[in-house]
Amino acid sequence: MPRITLSIGRERGFFDMSFVEKLSCKECERAYPKEAIHVCEDCFGPLEVCYDYGSIKSALSRETITSRPPNIWRYKELLPIDGEPQAGADVGFTPLLKAEKLGHALGHKNLYVKNDAVSFPTLPFKDRVVSVALSKALEFGYKTVSCASTGNLANAVASIAAERGLEAVIFIPHDLEKSKVINTVVYGAKLVGIKGTYDDVNRLCSEIAGRRKWAFVNVNMRPYYSEGSKSLGFEIAEQMGWKIPHHIVVPMASGSLLTKIWKAFDELSELGLVEGGSAPVMHGAQATGCSPISTAVKDGRDFFKPVIPDTVAKSLSIGNPADGYYAIKVIGGSGGWSEDASDEEIKQGIALLAETEGIYTETAGGVTVACAKKLIEQGRIPPDESAVLCITGNGLKTQDAIENSVSTPYLIEPDIGEFEKMFAENNQQ
Repeated sequence: MPRITLSIGRERGFFDMSFVEKLSCKECERAYPKEAIHVCEDCFGPLEVCYDYGSIKSALSRETITSRPPNIWRYKELLPIDGEPQAGADVGFTPLLKAEKLGHALGHKNLYVKNDAVSFPTLPFKDRVVSVALSKALEFGYKTVSCASTGNLANAVASIAAERGLEAVIFIPHDLEKSKVINTVVYGAKLVGIKGTYDDVNRLCSEIAGRRKWAFVNVNMRPYYSEGSKSLGFEIAEQMGWKIPHHIVVPMASGSLLTKIWKAFDELSELGLVEGGSAPVMHGAQATGCSPISTAVKDGRDFFKPVIPDTVAKSLSIGNPADGYYAIKVIGGSGGWSEDASDEEIKQGIALLAETEGIYTETAGGVTVACAKKLIEQGRIPPDESAVLCITGNGLKTQDAIENSVSTPYLIEPDIGEFEKMFAENNQQ
């Protein structure tokens, strides 16, 4: 009997060719091969994945996409892998919800929430980028994966590496939230705390990446890793009936998520997969204690000034954002704006989303809600135009951020009289 070599992926209708042409410098456009590199040798600009859109247009249709399983790989022709996806088989396709009660509270009639607070398996959008990065790392033959992280990325790398049988060595700032530390080491990852900020951690990781043959998802694997964020934009368009919303509000740490959502909509328009093809207005959201991108936008500058983070929103605490310059360009080019929120406003945003839509988000989501409130009040997001708020992480990981801001439970004896007295005293019906 002849040997059957057909892969499981192909049995499911997956493609058997790559649509990735090369890497290209975003500044000088020098071309590079598809390798684990991320910086141009000539001008030190970041490298970007380039695709053969002509071939993709012939191969990809709405019908093809919707016939596939509900995960990020339904858009795989637009993701930077050369073979079958090898990680994150169940990642993605999180809910897009019409947020009527939140909209009423904010004075907006056409508001949506893209809820990556329930992303599988570790509850942030980082599951998307890690699935792509580790698929590519496996293609390159890496056995050890690593990252610099403010928490959510550490969780995602540790979890998906464990599922794929890869060793994980992860670096974090030493003062990270305890829940995110636990959610990393539980998967067996080697976790290293650094006495410094995220930017200190990232610099150290860049040095280690030059010495060890490890796949650092946000260093040498960054061109591929960042492309995974596009899947959030692809899903929003599909879930809105293949239409692009008028406005998107995106939390910003490095700024990469905002730029990649923009790229996703641009690609869908180029391929004729969305109706109208109009570009969205992109709005950025940062914490006041770490707002280098938002400050630059407000000041009318095309460059940002690095800062030392001081905010409860640790997942957004990147004072020297790698994609800050490009985020500023996208925001300005789209006609958008950027706002920032104080720690108190962040906590209020978390509570408001929970009380109106039943979604418990981490501090980054509180930033998104609080900044959206300001953008609506300023008239930058008109009340009748569709707007999507990107909620990128789950509040169960950052409970300490609001533990002193929420109400405490009533305490009574198991007695009906005490119950009635408690309700009467608190004017309950």
